[in-house]
Parts: sequence; C-alpha cells; structure tokens
Amino acid sequence: MKDVAAIIGLTLAACVLVALVGAALLYRVRRRSLRWQLTIATLVPVLAVAASVLLNVKFMFLSNHDSAVIMLALVTSLVLAVLGAFRVMHRVVDASEQFGAGLDQLVRDSSSSPGSASAPQQSTGVGTRAGSDLPQELAQVVSDLAQTRRTLAESRARERAAEQSRQELVSFMSHDLRTPLAGLRALSEGLEDGVIDDVPRALAHLRGTVTRMTGLVDDLFALSRVQGTSATKEQRLVSLTEILIDVAGEATPTATASHVTLELAVPDSDRLAVLGAPDDLARALANLVANAIRHTEAGMTVRLLGQRADDGRVQVAVIDACGGIPEDSLPRVFDTGWRGTPSRGDDGGAGLGLAIARGLVQAHGGRIWAESGPTGGAAFSFTLPLAKPPAGGPRSG
Repeated sequence: MKDVAAIIGLTLAACVLVALVGAALLYRVRRRSLRWQLTIATLVPVLAVAASVLLNVKFMFLSNHDSAVIMLALVTSLVLAVLGAFRVMHRVVDASEQFGAGLDQLVRDSSSSPGSASAPQQSTGVGTRAGSDLPQELAQVVSDLAQTRRTLAESRARERAAEQSRQELVSFMSHDLRTPLAGLRALSEGLEDGVIDDVPRALAHLRGTVTRMTGLVDDLFALSRVQGTSATKEQRLVSLTEILIDVAGEATPTATASHVTLELAVPDSDRLAVLGAPDDLARALANLVANAIRHTEAGMTVRLLGQRADDGRVQVAVIDACGGIPEDSLPRVFDTGWRGTPSRGDDGGAGLGLAIARGLVQAHGGRIWAESGPTGGAAFSFTLPLAKPPAGGPRSG
C-alpha cells in the first residue's frame, strides 16, 4: 500500500508541477501569437505524463535496461507530440490568419461606397488558397467568408447598375421633358404676343405635346408602382388570348401608320387562362408591341404569338424586325431608361416601356427575356405560371 500511495503522490506532484508551469507560461504569452498558446496547451498533458513517469521510474529502482526503454519511449513520444502540435498549430494559425485577412477585406468592402473605385469586384475572396489543407470546421468558416465576399461583390455590382440606371433615367427624362417644355413655352409666348396666325394648329400642337408629357408621367408612375412596395392589383382568372386580341387590335392603327404589318397567332381552342390583373397584363403586352412597332422598318412585319408550353405555362412572344440587338446589349434591354443608341430620338417615350413590362410580368410570377429573333430582328418573350384559381372560386374575365 505504501508503494501505491507513493506512486499516486509522485504522479499528482508531477502533474501539479507541470500544470503550474504551463499556467505560468500561458499567462506570459497571453498577448502573443495564438500558435504559442495552443502549443503550450497541447504539450502540457504530454509533459505531465512524461514527468510523472520519470519520477516513478527514479524512485521505483528499475533496472538500467528497463529505465532506458522507458526513457526512449518517453523521448520518442515527446518528440512526436511536439512535431504534431506544431503541425496542427501551424494549420490552425494559418486558417486564423486567412480568416482575419478575409474579414478585414470584408470590412473594407462594406465601408466602401457602391460607386467608388474601391468597391469590391467579383472575386473568390481572401483565404481560399489553402482551404483544402485546413481542418473541416476551419475550412468551412473560410469558405463561408469567401462566399460572403462574393455575395457582397454581386450586391455591390447590382447597386452600381441600379445607380447607373437611375442616373440614365434622370438624364433621359430631363431631355424628354426639356424639349416639349421649350416648345410649349414658345407656343404660349407666340399665342400671347399674337404672332401665330394659325391658332387652331398651334392649339392642336399644344394638346399633342401635353399628351406626350402626360404619357411620360404615367410611365414614371407605373414604373414606381412595379418597382416599389405598393400592393399589387387584385388578380383573377383571365384569358390571355382575349388580351392578345385586344392589344393587337389597339396597336393595328399605329402599325398601319408606320407601314408595319402586325400579325397575331393564338390557339383556337385554348383561352390561355392565367391568374393576373388584366389591365397590367394588357399594359405589359402593349409596351412590348409598341416597342416592336417603333423599331421595325417600314414594310416589315411584327409577329405577336401566344401559346401554351409543354409544361403547361403560357408563353407570349413579340418578334420584330429591328435589325437585331447586339449580344452584349441583351441583358440590359429591360433596364430603366436604357436604349441601344446614344441618341434618344424623338419617339415620345422615356425608355421605360420595357422596364415596366418586366416589372409587371415579374409581379405575376413570370419570367421575361430578350433574344435575337429568327429573321434578324429581336424576340421579346415572357412566360406566366399555371393558373391557380383563388380560394373563393374561379372568376373569369
């Protein structure tokens, strides 16, 4: 019993001594690199075991052979423990440094303004170069940080694009309003001074100018509604076939005046029922058709197609003969105020028709896109989801 008590006492004394030394070392390096702190914390248990074994070997009077074997095992274990600890600590500290660098870059990116030159570009983020060599948990943290930076970069890119669109809209609207306002002022001054002989014609011109300006204001109001947080109109079951026929009928006089042929193709036995607001759907279609007619040369044809896709969704396409749209411009055709030519022209529009159409289609849960047409023109298409009648029962309109 005395031997057992001695062994226990020596073991406890060695462990307590090593623990106190380890605690003192940890206190001394508490403000230094994490590598030292983790290394000390890892080696303290190994050193405690080694010290307790050495004391017990010393006082148990083992043979020189047995003592040498135990000492060799302890030294080997201690060396392996030190090497393993340094290796693990190196990986952990490397991950910590990568995470810190990435977090610092994320803070700089967050503090930069969307339009500044220092705004983040699309990147994979700091801290991904050695992600595959890191422990699973740390690699996941570094990967999440890189994904956060990519998401932030994409968000900043969208903010810059939106800001550019707003600046273009302000510039375009300034041009579109300045010209008619200058004309109205000249006509009003002429009428006031009595220098205009053909008063009825001047009044008709005034009325036409006011009508165009009213259209600009209506477009701005519609755009603010589809891009804002206002509640959408009440939706019900409507026939897109009937809406297509109505829009084509209303657009035919404009197409005839522009010497453009407007063709309509809809199924005979399918009303193309969708759930939506008929006024909004008609406006989206009218904007697409008006845009197609405006950009189609005289003598050419604009085709308006309505059909049901294989998955049951309703699909509409407006195909013009505008001569085509460059591939790099296709992603921007629905941006607010965007036009493919530097000159705004004098077509009475504000470049908002396609943006309004996109907002209205998306408000109905649909998808809209533009692509090169089959005959050298452009095709503007959108799909609407399957109609699901309201809980109170279907209502057709």
